[in-house]
Amino acid sequence: MQAAVHTPVASKPTFPAVQALAAADMAAVDALIRRRLASDVVLVNQVAEYIVGTGGKRLRPMLTVLAARAAGYRGEAHHQLAAVIEFIHTATLLHDDVVDGSDLRRGRATANAAFGNAASVLVGDFLYSRAFQLMVELESMTVQKVLADTTNRIAEGEVLQLLHVRNPDTDEAAYLRVIERKTAVLFAAAAQLGGHLAGIGAAGEKALFDYGMALGYAFQIADDVLDYAGDAAALGKNLGDDLAEGKATLPLIHALAHSTPAVRTRLRRIVLEGDAAGFGEVLAAIEACGSLDYSRAMAQRHAGAAVAALAALPDGPDRAALAALADYAISRPS
Repeated sequence: MQAAVHTPVASKPTFPAVQALAAADMAAVDALIRRRLASDVVLVNQVAEYIVGTGGKRLRPMLTVLAARAAGYRGEAHHQLAAVIEFIHTATLLHDDVVDGSDLRRGRATANAAFGNAASVLVGDFLYSRAFQLMVELESMTVQKVLADTTNRIAEGEVLQLLHVRNPDTDEAAYLRVIERKTAVLFAAAAQLGGHLAGIGAAGEKALFDYGMALGYAFQIADDVLDYAGDAAALGKNLGDDLAEGKATLPLIHALAHSTPAVRTRLRRIVLEGDAAGFGEVLAAIEACGSLDYSRAMAQRHAGAAVAALAALPDGPDRAALAALADYAISRPS
């Protein structure tokens, strides 16, 4: 495939315009999700509907839809593949909130707070297994292999993150290894497999994989910045939750590396104790070291890499929409 001319930044649509472009496909995805959530076990329906029914931006399945279209796909299997991606993502949210002890997500009680840890874990397992049922129906060994590998990497990321809880020695490289597995690999699979459905070929799939991976890094780093600099009401969660959960994310890691010895000692103590009351001290150190600007600049570099990877795709509105999602990932308020 001949490389297309890179879409100028100015031509990228806004996020609401991207949502409008994908609206018909996403409505079909949502309808399929609701059909395939059904279980004759009442509690499964209640918990699954509680978490999936909140809607959200459905960013990951939207990647699959837009990548398939950008690669020239005109069938309907991308709806089912997008639903698989959303089920996997939702299962990870259910498990994450239990592991982290979170009680607030998107402005309301988490499923574990509403139904208990046991129900959340088990319904998360249901969603994983339902995702694999759906992907088998697509009868693609590539889809099955990529998503089997992806879910395994996500599980590794969960364990890696657990190893770094309340660990003030977590460095930037370790942090990036965690978000590669916990976040970026699912973005990458969502984009790559959209292109695979379209038969885009190895080079095109690699370009979409690289796009998704870079987008996932940008998204997660920007999300970690918001935990220190966001609007709690817009985020639908409490600022400082990462600190309270003992997670040293990039802004804090940077501050630990660049603070004075006295401040560094205090920051290490706060991390070791998961001291949410120390949020103000941590925020002051982060601001003094320029750690938010450093983190934003890293997110911006990854977003730029995501856009650059799209040069291998044919020019058009769907490719422009994918490029716009890279901007959205680092500029969203929540």
